[in-house]
Amino acid sequence: MRLILNVIWLIFGGLWLALGYLLAALICFILIITIPFGFASLRIALYALWPFGRTIVDKPGARPGALVGNIIWIIVAGVWLALGHLVSAVAMAVTIIGIPLALANLKLIPVSLMPLGKEIVPVDAARSTQVGVAL
Repeated sequence: MRLILNVIWLIFGGLWLALGYLLAALICFILIITIPFGFASLRIALYALWPFGRTIVDKPGARPGALVGNIIWIIVAGVWLALGHLVSAVAMAVTIIGIPLALANLKLIPVSLMPLGKEIVPVDAARSTQVGVAL
């Protein structure tokens, strides 16, 4: 089922969203001081291409630099990328088949706003980590 959803996602919106993140990464790499944002944007672009079967988790440990970086990211690119996800989610939710795709768009909004200090992992790895913590 993940494969089918990922292919539908790629055709009906994932490619355009990933291109938006790639454009943000390119701009960040050109401006040299924002290279960490560029790497974060590349990670999200790969996630935006194939989101089903992967999830977002917080990286372990305190990261005060990530907080400052996320505030800058929200101002520079995060708001626009989040709006792109919101518009895409509304457009995809029009059909019944598009509802899971709309939910995936909504799942991408928090990481589009605050990408630093986050990690994208397979769903199975995230579940095994949560079970380990609960024990």
